[in-house]
Amino acid sequence: MNCWLFKTEPEAFSFDDLLAAPRRTTGWDGVRNYQARNLLRDEMEKGDQVLIYHSRVEPMSVVGEAEIVRAGYPDPTQFEKKHNHYDPDSLLDEPRWYQVDVRAVAKLGRPVTLGEMKAEPELRGMALLRRGNRLSVQPVTEAEYHAVLRLGLRGGTGRDGGPGGRGGPGGSGGAGSTR
Repeated sequence: MNCWLFKTEPEAFSFDDLLAAPRRTTGWDGVRNYQARNLLRDEMEKGDQVLIYHSRVEPMSVVGEAEIVRAGYPDPTQFEKKHNHYDPDSLLDEPRWYQVDVRAVAKLGRPVTLGEMKAEPELRGMALLRRGNRLSVQPVTEAEYHAVLRLGLRGGTGRDGGPGGRGGPGGSGGAGSTR
């Protein structure tokens, strides 16, 4: 199992939007970067864990936890002429862009800001914190994943929509865009 961080602009699609989606699940569409596409297509698997990061907002922060519930498959928006993610050069039999389906697991008890992550020695090597790393989907180590969850404990929304969080790493409970 792998761990990932997905960036999203909350004014386009927020973690709350994911929580409100049917079955708390959506296709993570609209990724239009080849390196990120390769991760979606070749590396992500059902059951992988995902941190959801709100970008282009102050403060930028990890706000929730999700899981991949369907591995990479062609992003259907690339074929929809009226969709803003349409790609006229992508062919049905040779799709260019891929997506995964993600399901919300839990809203963190509190957002974990970029500044907090930069100050955390355990996250020193995290891809998000490297200069020039702008990928909208990126790998994180299991240790980094759990360190961020620990920072965001206390309060969140559990799987049943009620209070509580995951109870820490390994604990029980838990809970279309420019991505």
